[in-house]
Amino acid sequence: MPPEVILIILAVIFLLVFLFASIKVIREYERAVTFRLGRLRGPLGPGLIFILPFLDKMVRVDLRVVTLTIPPQEVITKDNVTARVNAVVMFKVSDPVLSVMAVENHAVATSQFAQTTLRSVVGRADLDTLLAHRADLNEDLAASIAAQTEPWGVEVSVVEIKDVEIPEIMQRAMAREAEAERERRAKVISARGELQASEELRDAALTLSEAPASLQLRYLQTLLELGADQNSTVVFPLPMDIVGPLMSAVERIASPPAKQDNQLDDAAPKPGLAVVDRPLEGESR
Repeated sequence: MPPEVILIILAVIFLLVFLFASIKVIREYERAVTFRLGRLRGPLGPGLIFILPFLDKMVRVDLRVVTLTIPPQEVITKDNVTARVNAVVMFKVSDPVLSVMAVENHAVATSQFAQTTLRSVVGRADLDTLLAHRADLNEDLAASIAAQTEPWGVEVSVVEIKDVEIPEIMQRAMAREAEAERERRAKVISARGELQASEELRDAALTLSEAPASLQLRYLQTLLELGADQNSTVVFPLPMDIVGPLMSAVERIASPPAKQDNQLDDAAPKPGLAVVDRPLEGESR
């Protein structure tokens, strides 16, 4: 084979290798931060880009939202309760150049700062706030982390506390507290029901007292209900306007014997007194 042909073949191979090494495909959700001899060229892409091998260095930056899980952290709350808290952080790169120039690894830096901020924010809250008001803590976490990562070209969108683990002794104490609170509410509701029932009974009594005939109808209705239940004992309620004269007559019949007994008791000698018959002045002893 002639040397000229060999040189042409080598030149073609070199050209193909050079083109293969120079052409890069950048996806739509990526940007390429390139450096030529150490100097920044700026973000390139998406699509086909050309770089010079051995002269340019390219760093791919993903612009999609990244979900970062913060490992469980040992936290002491404001009221001195030990808890294990983990969270999730969602962020994305808003400025590819800053994410490469301002920080070595923006994902690791965001993770480390999120862990520190989680311990700091949760440590300023008590246990009740941590359990019942997570939304406020999430907002504080997001604001604190975003303020630090903004100069890095990283935008934090969501920070959510996932799980809160507390000691078993504290869980039992909280269960007893919740049970006592439910019992208190039940007693209050029962007392309010008794109060409302007594008020309704008072109003019903006033209404029935205004119309005696309605009271008689109520007696008849009660008898009807007792008969419908097939009870062996039936109670007949008698109104006081019927029972009153009957009781007065019984008292008048029983009163004379009582008065005679009282007179005999007055005529009888008192115990402890001696009866002495004294003679008159004209009589001899």
